[in-house]
Amino acid sequence: MTEDNRSRKNIAHREDWKSEPMPDKHETFVLKRSFSDEEMKALRRGNIPEAMEDKWFWYMEGLTLFAHRSWTGYCIYQIDFKEDDNHLVTVNRDPEQYKCTSIEEDIETLNKLLDWWSELPYDHYNEWLSETYDTLKKADKR
Repeated sequence: MTEDNRSRKNIAHREDWKSEPMPDKHETFVLKRSFSDEEMKALRRGNIPEAMEDKWFWYMEGLTLFAHRSWTGYCIYQIDFKEDDNHLVTVNRDPEQYKCTSIEEDIETLNKLLDWWSELPYDHYNEWLSETYDTLKKADKR
């Protein structure tokens, strides 16, 4: 295996998993947040799901992160990173693909996801537990 192939295996790419384009029904907002060099390095690696509990496939192309639900391939978030830390987020608003309609809720969810995704190593199981808890809490079934 060549060095290029070894390094490529450690970084997720669009063709590594099912990935649908962002639908025509979408909305944009600005996410104000800074990232350290190490956090950006973790995000650039992306994630290729390895278990059923791993709900996200993400990868970067240039300065844009694409986040897809792993089971459907639907693109939920697209983040265009900016040097001034005012990142442009495009969020899916197709109700057949994604139910959320609140930018405030998306900001909260995306910040939690980015906290998980920017850690090395990424722990999909703890993220899954957190998402499950949050879903039950919202449904008031704790």
